[in-house]
Amino acid sequence: MDHQPMLKNLLCLVTLLLAWVVAPAQQRIVAGSVLDAHTGEALPFAGVQFKGTDVGVVADENGRFIFRLDHLPSDSLLASVLGYHRMIIAVRHDADSQYIVFRLERSGYTMNEVVVHAGVNPALIILRKIIQRKPYNNMDRFESYKEKVYNKLEFDINKIDKNKFLHSKLFQPFQFVLNNVDTSETGDIYLPILFTETISDYYFQRTPHRTKEIIIASKTSGIQNKSITRYLGTMYQNVNVYDNFIPVFDKQFVSPIANIATLYYDYQLVDTQYIDGRRCFHITFIPKRKNENVFTGDFWVNDTTFAIQKMNLEVTSNANLNFVSRVSLVQEYKPYNDSIWFISKDKFVADFYTPVARKLTFIGRKTTLYEPLAINDTAATNIFDNPHYKDNIVVLPDARERSDSFWTVHRFEPLARQEKGVYEMVDSLQHNPTFQKYSHTVQFLVTGVKEVGPLELGPYYYELSANHLENIRLRLDVGTNINFSKNIYLSNYLAYGTADRTFKGHTSALWILHRRPRIYLYASYTHDLDNGAIYYDQINTDNIFTLAVYKPGVIQKFVMVDEKRMEFYREDYSGFSQHITFLNQQFSPYAPLPTKDDFAIDGKTGNPLSSSEVSLELRYAYQEQFLEGNYYRISLGSDYPIVDVKFTLGMKGFLNGQYAFQKVAANISDYMSIAPFGHLYYNFFGGKIYGTLPFVLLQVPPGNNLYYYDKYAFDMMQRYEFLCDEYAGFMIEHELGGGIFTYIPLLNKLKLRQFWTAKGIIGNLSPANAQLNLVNQGPFKTLQGNPYLELGTGVENILHFFRIDFVWRVTPKIQPTESYHHNFGVFGSVQLDF
Repeated sequence: MDHQPMLKNLLCLVTLLLAWVVAPAQQRIVAGSVLDAHTGEALPFAGVQFKGTDVGVVADENGRFIFRLDHLPSDSLLASVLGYHRMIIAVRHDADSQYIVFRLERSGYTMNEVVVHAGVNPALIILRKIIQRKPYNNMDRFESYKEKVYNKLEFDINKIDKNKFLHSKLFQPFQFVLNNVDTSETGDIYLPILFTETISDYYFQRTPHRTKEIIIASKTSGIQNKSITRYLGTMYQNVNVYDNFIPVFDKQFVSPIANIATLYYDYQLVDTQYIDGRRCFHITFIPKRKNENVFTGDFWVNDTTFAIQKMNLEVTSNANLNFVSRVSLVQEYKPYNDSIWFISKDKFVADFYTPVARKLTFIGRKTTLYEPLAINDTAATNIFDNPHYKDNIVVLPDARERSDSFWTVHRFEPLARQEKGVYEMVDSLQHNPTFQKYSHTVQFLVTGVKEVGPLELGPYYYELSANHLENIRLRLDVGTNINFSKNIYLSNYLAYGTADRTFKGHTSALWILHRRPRIYLYASYTHDLDNGAIYYDQINTDNIFTLAVYKPGVIQKFVMVDEKRMEFYREDYSGFSQHITFLNQQFSPYAPLPTKDDFAIDGKTGNPLSSSEVSLELRYAYQEQFLEGNYYRISLGSDYPIVDVKFTLGMKGFLNGQYAFQKVAANISDYMSIAPFGHLYYNFFGGKIYGTLPFVLLQVPPGNNLYYYDKYAFDMMQRYEFLCDEYAGFMIEHELGGGIFTYIPLLNKLKLRQFWTAKGIIGNLSPANAQLNLVNQGPFKTLQGNPYLELGTGVENILHFFRIDFVWRVTPKIQPTESYHHNFGVFGSVQLDF
């Protein structure tokens, strides 16, 4: 047999195989991805080509691209996407394979190239179909659904200069943190200072409208307040692009698919591509006008269901926001079946700056991933009647104790490399003695309180004040903190006036029996001057900062109060609360108010201005949310009106009470969005008092003796100016946002905001109460037949902090003899608001 032909054929086959195997090894591979520089999100179908050549590819729907070439046609790659600045990156000629990441910055769209057929913009045709299909595509149309949700939140100091950091004496104790400094998605150097994760089950029911979230796992670093865990879930960060208005830091922005969107945006259809096998249109949009609360960006929409597949929103630089230089929002949707699209990803990225040191910037990133579990199923509705989960947000007892293995299994996506070291670094920083010292110093300056072991001293701004009765008033505050007890809070102060040479003071005890829902007992004893404070956030005269804002010429009116108080408070998960209060009070007014001698009763002993009373206050605040501190909490409000009713019974003869009486009072208030016309706050109130009583037990409409604006008082009314035993009134404040300033050149760059206010009250005083109190030419007047009304307007957000109110007293007019009164006033105040 001749083996030569066979051998030749075998050699040829081996040669071909070697050539086939070796040839790819000689190719140059250049791969990479194209991302949005701010959000880190992929930019689908980006164009990538070698600069100066016609060699290029189009990235896929995930922004990825790859070149396989025998040789590199040029020394750099260029990436371009409509609406973004082009970017060029050098390629390495000494590498067989390399991976390049483009991070493109938005440049803004132009509508100069809109193609119009027969006078119709095709983007507007698609937009109309999107709006028509909104009721069907909005997932809130379902009767109920259940989702598994993963939240990840990171907050970083941005753009750190390593060299300055290394050579700064202030930061030398923190050199170890540089081990965790990394390059962010934008390419900037940043230092993580907070990182949190949560995994939760989210439930929605349409009728009646109810939502519930059960946080099953929570991992935080940099936050020590456990109550904040409740605000790291889903319910406080929901954005639904199908809504007509999208909230951004409590400001309402017009959605690009709102029913009225064409009044605010111009649109352009720029592309058609297949995403996950489904044909989608790519539409860009820009604002019609500057300085309005609108976005710029783009979205992809399915061509059959007209459901949004992906929405990219960026707040324009002209938007009226404080302390925020840039905001980006991204939402992605995936089909749950052939016709239902559910949200799959939600991303929120914001750049913050400090007004004092604008070079100190921060960046916050929130990423939320969703996995739908059930739609229109009892699995999504039974939870609302489960007695173990009464609250609308439930943090499971072991949520903060989940193991690392649990997180590895249940995270929707693995942590990035730089995220893995954040927990250890932030915890180390929190336990660093120098860092603790700096933190305590900042806390003292902001809160005025200094902690010493189990005690807290201050606030410092109460230590010194002045008035014409006491002259110089000195005060020392001492309380306990969580090192003493987590559920019992003791608070005391001692005050002394250099003119009256009299000691005053206060002592109280709060015992929190249950935090959610809240139940507590409170007791206090006070012997001090009434300072006129009505609400917790209202400024009062016992404060060093009020010395410069007291109205000149206004006579201060004082009442010494000796008060014993006991309270029991209980609330339900529904938002219904009951508040029982017992008060025993003795009043000693100072001139020019009528004194207790003016009310002396013949043959009676003891203080004639003494009372004992018990009251029941019923309050309903549906889904009201709170930010809890160690003992007290701050209301974050409710999306619904808050109703409050109070009944009071005066007990004559009990603990020296001199009067029998009954009181009933009620009010309803709400703070609601009326986008695009800002926010509206209203409070309607009224009440009636049954009995013949001295003025200290009647209704005294709250006046304001300061030039510091008081939201809860009648600012052009003096304290103790009017008396009522039957009354009804209102307070309205309408915040317009930029208002007229939005359209005034130059002024619109200052981001000023406009508002108007209206306050009024009508009232009567019975003949018996008039005869008892309007004696000896006392300072009181009545509102009978002469209602009080004041109107105001002004400018807020001056230098991001200050507000000026111009207030007119409409009725009753000030008489010429009342020289210290005015019908017009200018008030200032400080606000901290986005």
